[in-house]
Amino acid sequence: MAIQLGRVGIWSPSYIWEADDAHEAAAEIDAAGYGALWLGAAAPDLKLPEKLLAATDRLVVATGIVNVWAVDATELAASFHRLATAHPNRFLLGLGVSHAPIVERLGRSYTRPLDYLADYLDALDNAAEPVPVDQRVLAALRPKALTLAGQRSAGAHPYLITPEHTRIARETLGPGPLLAPEQKVVLATDPSTARALARASVGYYLRLPNYVRSLLALGFTEDDVAGGGSDRLIDTLVAWGTPDQIAKRIAEHHDAGADHVAIQVLSPDIDLATRSGRPPRQAWQTLAAAIL
Repeated sequence: MAIQLGRVGIWSPSYIWEADDAHEAAAEIDAAGYGALWLGAAAPDLKLPEKLLAATDRLVVATGIVNVWAVDATELAASFHRLATAHPNRFLLGLGVSHAPIVERLGRSYTRPLDYLADYLDALDNAAEPVPVDQRVLAALRPKALTLAGQRSAGAHPYLITPEHTRIARETLGPGPLLAPEQKVVLATDPSTARALARASVGYYLRLPNYVRSLLALGFTEDDVAGGGSDRLIDTLVAWGTPDQIAKRIAEHHDAGADHVAIQVLSPDIDLATRSGRPPRQAWQTLAAAIL
């Protein structure tokens, strides 16, 4: 794989990069030594990753993800090459099939999503300027999606998972493909504070069937995934505590077979309900000292 992500990166929602200090925050991530910046729910025009690539010198910028139902493959391939040409080996195109409620709001029918994704990858391969296999990754949770990721892309970028899922994913992918899971973290040692921030994020995903099925397959119960999630579920999905405690969870993913772990800092500076906020720059710097 020509693109080098390093061992640890930052995952963040795209909307926080509308803040006035976005360029400075991206430059700080780069200087701190993080390998990549993953942008959640990235707009398919790729203007945001283009801006952040221009603001940094070394950092890889990745989409985590572009929703394949939201943009024609030919159009996306052209946008990809705009960035790949200007910033060689620094842009990784993360793709995914999203979720039925989101896709249906686009006026699309969420039927046979993996077949749709495979056809989409065919279109990227057959574009006037194809998107190279080793410069794209797929969001994947279950075995069929992970297998497709290993066969048709550089690898997999699983979201809302556990180190046990990372172990299973590595067994499914085999030793070659990239495995880059996302890991939510909270820099707080008080259980009530940490879990409140965690539930504000995790609760949304527990309304999406794809994630619920994945968590049930990992051994969680219907009670665990009800409401905002049980303490057991929250504590397994979200690493909270001191920087050293969070570093331990990241190491568990690496020990289970992850090549790269994208940490998502859950912070009071980010309001998930209104999709607004600022980059949690201090938390990123604090964690860098412990994990890089």
